[in-house]
Parts: sequence; structure tokens; C-alpha cells
Amino acid sequence: MTATDSNGRRAVKPDRKKWIFGALVVVVLGAIALDTKVVAIGGEEDLRQQAFNPDRYGVDQFPRIREAVVDRAPDAVQLATELAEDKKAAMAKYGTPTSIGAVMPVTLSGVVGEGKSGIFYVDVDGLPEGTKVRVQTGPAINGTDLRDFPGDIAFGQFKNQIEYQNAGAGINRAMAAEVLEGLDRDGLPGKTVALTGAFNLINPKNWLITPVSFEVKK
Repeated sequence: MTATDSNGRRAVKPDRKKWIFGALVVVVLGAIALDTKVVAIGGEEDLRQQAFNPDRYGVDQFPRIREAVVDRAPDAVQLATELAEDKKAAMAKYGTPTSIGAVMPVTLSGVVGEGKSGIFYVDVDGLPEGTKVRVQTGPAINGTDLRDFPGDIAFGQFKNQIEYQNAGAGINRAMAAEVLEGLDRDGLPGKTVALTGAFNLINPKNWLITPVSFEVKK
């Protein structure tokens, strides 16, 4: 005989109530699971990975940029001589065109002179008279010469101008962390250094080099 309540409705036993409630919970959880997508941390669909990270970009790009600069860099005296003979030909031979001038690779050895704010003059034997060579040693590295040298990092690859500028800054920071970390800037004047880097050729007699390798000889 089925039990009824005072209004004549069938009474539900407590155990059956628990069973029905449990079944409803399982159904709800199953629906939630079907509508939930698992995203691995660090995966392509992780929103944190989708946001542009200039430092990660710099670390990824710097090794190939360094290799390209080193592979294409002429000796400073050779480059200066060719620039004096035919600037356009030298730019076409070694450089990467930009909206202003061209980014040129170069390798040299010289004696460090006076400096200010981490930028030092370098006296290189054999350069044409009046040619001034300076090198950035940080801590702050300015410009986009390293970003622009490969020729395949273009504005259209980024969301906006800010990201494009930040890409250059990220590459500069990656270079500084790998090449210039621990450099004794105060002790540089008078030392002989060997370096390879890139500079924007606007004035053939005034070079401001951003290094990709930097070695203090003595």
C-alpha cells in the first residue's frame, strides 16, 4: 500500500528524495562539463599567451638577429672605405633599408674613449679622418636598429604602433641581458674592445652602434 500525506498526495520516501536529488546533481554537473573547455596553462588558447609579451618576443628573436648581424658584418675600415667610395652601393651591399637611411652591420676593434650615459666613443685605427664611432653599452639601449636589421619584422605583424615599438625594446633588453650583463662601464675608458653590431646610417661619419657581441680585451 502506497503512503499518502494529509492531502491525499503520494508521499516520497526520504531515501527516494536523496536519490532524485543526487541524480539532478549529476545531470547539472554533466551539463556544466559539456559546456566547459579545458585550456592548458601556457597553451595557444591561454589568454595570457595571446597578449603580446615584448620580453618573450625579444628572447625569441635576438639569437637569429645576432647571427644575421655577425654573418653580414664587414670590418669597420672596409665599410668606411666603401661608404666613402660609393655610399649607395655600400648600403645595398651590406645594409637593410629603412624609412630613414639603412641599418648597417659592422665589426671592429678599438680603444674606448670618453663616454656619457652608457654611450662611449671608440677609437678605431685606419678609419677615415673625422669618422666618429660610438657604442651603446646600457643600461638603457635605445633605438630599433636590431629590430629593423633582419628586414622581416614589419609593422603589419603587430596590433598597433605601440606593440611594434615594444618589440624593438624587447629585443634590446634581450641583447643587454645576454651581451652586456655585468659590464664594468666605469672601467671601460682606455680598454681595448672587440664588438659587432648594427647602426642606422644617416651620417657616414657618425656611427652609433648597438652591439650584438661585446668583448673587453684589456
